[in-house]
Amino acid sequence: MRACSDGVPLYPVYALLFADTGLSTAQVSSLFVIWSVVAFAAEVPSGALADAWSRKRLYALGELLTAAGFLLWILWPSYPGFALGFVLWGLGGSLSSGSLEALLYDELAATGNEAGYARIAGRANTLSILAMLAATLVAGPAWQAGGYALVGASSIAVKLLGGVLALRLPERRAAGGDEDSYWALLRAGVQESVTHRRVGLAVLVAALVPGFTALDEYLPLLSRDKGASTAVVPLLFAATALAMAVGSALASRRFPLPAALTIAAGLVAAGAFLPHWTGMLVIAAAFGLLEYSIVRSETRLQDLITGPARSTVLSVAGFGGEVFAVVLYAAFAVDLPLAVLFALCAVPLLVTAAIARR
Repeated sequence: MRACSDGVPLYPVYALLFADTGLSTAQVSSLFVIWSVVAFAAEVPSGALADAWSRKRLYALGELLTAAGFLLWILWPSYPGFALGFVLWGLGGSLSSGSLEALLYDELAATGNEAGYARIAGRANTLSILAMLAATLVAGPAWQAGGYALVGASSIAVKLLGGVLALRLPERRAAGGDEDSYWALLRAGVQESVTHRRVGLAVLVAALVPGFTALDEYLPLLSRDKGASTAVVPLLFAATALAMAVGSALASRRFPLPAALTIAAGLVAAGAFLPHWTGMLVIAAAFGLLEYSIVRSETRLQDLITGPARSTVLSVAGFGGEVFAVVLYAAFAVDLPLAVLFALCAVPLLVTAAIARR
């Protein structure tokens, strides 16, 4: 999901669009559940399709579907319109998920440079987050100048441009055979994910850590609860994006993953209970550690994959992340203050840190 938000001005304010349309927090959470259910239903099948067909073309198709979802939100600002838009975004995100990461690793492996994956992926992710930061800074003035329509139109343009640029990437494709058929690759990827113990544990960690980024859907609402105005919310979101960029840029460093997750858990709890909007800066630091952990856990998984269905294995991890995101969204539908719900998320973060130690 996080990949779908890169450089999109609509991202830091769309939860406010839902609220301003009259949706309750429970309805907003139900939209997030729809988004994740669609995404995880299509996650693994789309990964096998990327292995069997073309990773860059599948990514481009995903960007197109996401743009169509945003268009629906602007043209039909109601619960059904938002829900259908999330269906398209969920499909688009699943098509994009893992495609470029697998493409990058295989291109590096073809030249014997796979050891540089964490450094290159971290830098690429940093640039992606900085694009999101720029879009976040633009979101406030764009909203003031043209409302949600202008913010949505610019977001659609960004997704379409991303799809066009993806088609220009190099891609080596081996000659196909029976072992490269869709069903054979789907079976091989799932089998490697569940039957190889080390790969299975790496898949679990690589699923849980990105799953926590589902919390960013509630950052604008939590910011508002802490007293921030609509114009200030994008700036606080920008601080989170900046922290994520720093965490991603440091991904080639060898800071222990369990320690990073443990510290992130403490920061989430502390920031949630700070009554002023400055508590959002503490949560931003936690997101920086989460971003570092995402790249490190994904790199570990990439290094352990030995079969031909790399995108499929990565999609299995993506599937797990979406399932976990649905659990979080369902938890946030509980009638408790947002600050309390955020603080409670420190518990599963600590559990993930314990799993990572294994």
